Amino acid sequence: MASGSTARADRKLAHYTDKRLAAARGEKVPLTIAGWMRFILRTIGILGLLLIFVPLHYAYRIFAYGSPFPMFFLRYTARVVGAKVTVAGTPLRRDVFFIANHISWLDILAMAGASGTAFVAKWELSQVPVIGWLCSLNRTVFVKREHRMGVAEQINALREALQDNWSVTVFPEGTVTDGHSLLPFKSSMLSVLEPPPPGVMVQPVVLDYGSNSEEIAWIGEEDGLHNAMRVMARRGSFDLRITYLEPFSPEHHRGRKAIAAKARAEIVEQLVANLGKPLRDYHHVVEAVRYRPPHARDAN
Repeated sequence: MASGSTARADRKLAHYTDKRLAAARGEKVPLTIAGWMRFILRTIGILGLLLIFVPLHYAYRIFAYGSPFPMFFLRYTARVVGAKVTVAGTPLRRDVFFIANHISWLDILAMAGASGTAFVAKWELSQVPVIGWLCSLNRTVFVKREHRMGVAEQINALREALQDNWSVTVFPEGTVTDGHSLLPFKSSMLSVLEPPPPGVMVQPVVLDYGSNSEEIAWIGEEDGLHNAMRVMARRGSFDLRITYLEPFSPEHHRGRKAIAAKARAEIVEQLVANLGKPLRDYHHVVEAVRYRPPHARDAN
């Protein structure tokens, strides 16, 4: 017979699962009174961080380039939202191209807070109130996936970033998943590495929200604002482990497809080790990256 504490934990998990599945279907999940209070308090906390770090950022830029304050701001914003970030491995600080799996808009806050990296992210994220502006503070390059010129614009922006000795992060799945899956990598997102700029290294990165991955993930038909409100309204904190794997030189691999395959293999190995089981097929259709799960392909 299950203990009282186990039964309560099971009920809580079932409650969160029902809300997550409803959100993924595109349904509006109403916040409880307590949820609204948590959302409001966290929003106030973010505004407080803005009042501290944004003036410091612009004051710093009067005298020097490369302000550290966006990194500090995004780091503490991730914490206010509820992420308890731990870092494994050592991120390279410059002349590095991070390649990571993608689960949530929180990935950007946490990775920027850990390493100060700039990003390429989907254009829809720029339209999420507050979150889009926060990301732009850290030089995020927003790309419209359906725009034919998006890849070319992205390549130019990344080349400029790498020439300035920034670290740059891409999520080559082209969308978010659930922490238990990994979509094929779009090697076009690595075109900036063909040929690789002199001295630039590639470092694979694994983001892992543990048992909270599916609840935190921004997947299915859920819109960005709804996901942000749902995550900021949840009770307590959650773990996010960022693992920086061994960097490698893109010069040792023949073209962007080989680089993508190498990075993906490293990420898969670490994800499987974290989960303790094989990865599964992603359950959602993502037309923007032409992905259909096996059951959807079989239905056609």
